[in-house]
Amino acid sequence: MCDFDETEVRVGKPAPPISGQAVVGQQIVDLSYEDGKLVIDGKEDAGKYLVLFFYPLDFTFVCPTEIIAFHNKVAEFKKAGANVVGVSVDSPFTHLAWKNTPRCDGGLGEIDFPLLADLNKLAASDYEVLLDDGIAARGVFIIDGDGILQSYTVNNLGVGRNVDEIIRLIEGFKFVAEHGEVCPANWNPGDKTMKPDPVGSQEYFSDVE
Repeated sequence: MCDFDETEVRVGKPAPPISGQAVVGQQIVDLSYEDGKLVIDGKEDAGKYLVLFFYPLDFTFVCPTEIIAFHNKVAEFKKAGANVVGVSVDSPFTHLAWKNTPRCDGGLGEIDFPLLADLNKLAASDYEVLLDDGIAARGVFIIDGDGILQSYTVNNLGVGRNVDEIIRLIEGFKFVAEHGEVCPANWNPGDKTMKPDPVGSQEYFSDVE
């Protein structure tokens, strides 16, 4: 039997709480998350999925492509019942300066989700993505409405993430929770699912060539 540290990040277990200052619009506000409750500037939003993604640094190269990709899909995340929060080890003032820099000059422009400042690196450490040089790897964590971690992936610095895949996973986890069936490989909303037992699953496999 394997012994696990209760503080380890593991799927099926509560996600670590986070707190700090975040940039929302043109404001620097307090942000916290724990047990499925996201609180931004004193306003609580509970019971929704949270996509928490870490990126290395502001004013870099791959990072803005990812953040803009998340921004472009905010409506789809909202439709799926999910909030998005980006995190790096930069200060909130650097986040704000980056947002106020035009994209043609290497900036972000306006972003429709919070950017959390993890200057003390506690969030990156708690989520086990802090690298030896003091920046975060490209970790993305999908947390359900009860605060339970459903999925996480961590990329090394050179390769960005697929935002559509993150949305697909949220839809899959929600389907499983609501219907009790499971999603096979390459499943997309509307595709056939399977019953999670040896007999019931044969209905799915009977139609697979």
